[in-house]
Amino acid sequence: MGQTIKSTRQIAKFAALSLVLLAVPACSLPRGAAITSEIVNEENAESPTYQVIRVGRANAAAIAAWPGTGTNDSFHWPKASNGPQSAIIRPGDKVNLAIWDNQDNSLLTQADGKSVSMPGLTVSPAGTIFVPYLEEVVVNGQTPAQARREVQNRLSSIVPSAQVQLELEPGQNNSVNLVSGVAKPGSFPLPDRNYKILSLIAQGGGIAPTLRNPQVQLQRGNSTYRIRADQLFGNGAHNITLRGGDSVVVTEDQRYFTAFGATGSEQLIKFEQDRITALEALSIIGGLSDNRANPKGVLVLRDYGVAALRPDGSGPSKPQVVFAFDITSADGLFAARKFQIQPEDTVMATESAVASVRTVLGLVGSAFGVVSNVENY
Repeated sequence: MGQTIKSTRQIAKFAALSLVLLAVPACSLPRGAAITSEIVNEENAESPTYQVIRVGRANAAAIAAWPGTGTNDSFHWPKASNGPQSAIIRPGDKVNLAIWDNQDNSLLTQADGKSVSMPGLTVSPAGTIFVPYLEEVVVNGQTPAQARREVQNRLSSIVPSAQVQLELEPGQNNSVNLVSGVAKPGSFPLPDRNYKILSLIAQGGGIAPTLRNPQVQLQRGNSTYRIRADQLFGNGAHNITLRGGDSVVVTEDQRYFTAFGATGSEQLIKFEQDRITALEALSIIGGLSDNRANPKGVLVLRDYGVAALRPDGSGPSKPQVVFAFDITSADGLFAARKFQIQPEDTVMATESAVASVRTVLGLVGSAFGVVSNVENY
């Protein structure tokens, strides 16, 4: 009787183990990321829908010359140069005139005064101001001193003893806008043609300390320039001279990449510097999971625009590309140190096949534990 019970228990144990082993291939194993072969198998497809490139030192330089994506390529800044110290009169400015004449019966002054004031003369779109007896006087493109002499010379034929005083009130075309990211945004008149961008930011109260990784953006005409704030502050060659109509916007760096798979974190990561390499990206996201990640299967997924596609190999051949790194080798590590992460890339660590084996063994062990518990009941 005891032998029969023992045999029955062994049969039950075998049946439980068989059920576990049958169940494992019948369902997806619980894991947090894909296995490398599941992603890169497209490289062997007859008609691949995306491109797989294994990155090493041999092709790293060629890949670095490929067209950029996202907004990386928009980081450029005009060269700094010095301008004259005096302002230039532009349409929309206002000119304040005061004309002095000590002659009796003057055409310009009244009998009880020796001067006449003409404040707020707006420079017309044609660049002129109206002065009595002179009609339109062209002042556009002149310094206040030059415009004063022009009015004086025109007056000399009718009022030889007249003396002219001229002051400039800059209008929109002689002002710059500090839009956001500072303590006191607003429109600021250019005191001269040598007004620098750092002076403008200082006049606006400085960059707000709450901004994370601030960027300075200059909008000039139809062009937009960007630079990191620390680069602007750290290099005097970037302290450019502003022009009338410029707009300056200080904002946070909006570029990001995503971390996914068997990494230290799975989240959206903001750029903390102009350029980030693949190896730096792994460090930023907390490295690879020791128990799950496959260091031979670190992937970077990237989307390219149609205009970036190149049939000659000087660029991607497909809109979607998977770059694969083996960071267990020196070749892969050196390549990852040079490879630039682009905005909106996905950095993915695939899961090691060993982790799946551990899962199977864990399931089998659990099954034996269940049987053991049944025996001991």
